[in-house]
Amino acid sequence: MTGTDTMPPIDLFTSFIHLGDGGQVRPEPQVFKDSGRDGWHLMTFHVETDADVHADHWEVHPEAEELVTCLTGGIRLYFRPERQGEQEEETKLTPGATVIVPRGRWHRIELDAPSDIMSVTVRRGSRLERRGEA
Repeated sequence: MTGTDTMPPIDLFTSFIHLGDGGQVRPEPQVFKDSGRDGWHLMTFHVETDADVHADHWEVHPEAEELVTCLTGGIRLYFRPERQGEQEEETKLTPGATVIVPRGRWHRIELDAPSDIMSVTVRRGSRLERRGEA
């Protein structure tokens, strides 16, 4: 590459960004399954309904914390109780707000309005579990 080459823009709503352990940054297709790859993933979504954020499922990332950011709209992030009989914990996010989901903590999202959401985590080992099966 020379100083006159241009870098094409990447649409964050149609690509994920893989941040490799060796310092590489690469766009990837939006594939939600665990690829087993090392490194972090930056993922940006436009969501219209609770179904778009699998609100009926709990999600967990055992390999790393997750940064969840509300870019537009409004979302509610719920944390599954750690002990039986406890209530879900709720964190409301408005545009520009973010929360760090602890490693290994089951969580889910519901929408207050159509939203743009960004998350950053290591996807390796991530799992979904339907609510009620816990």
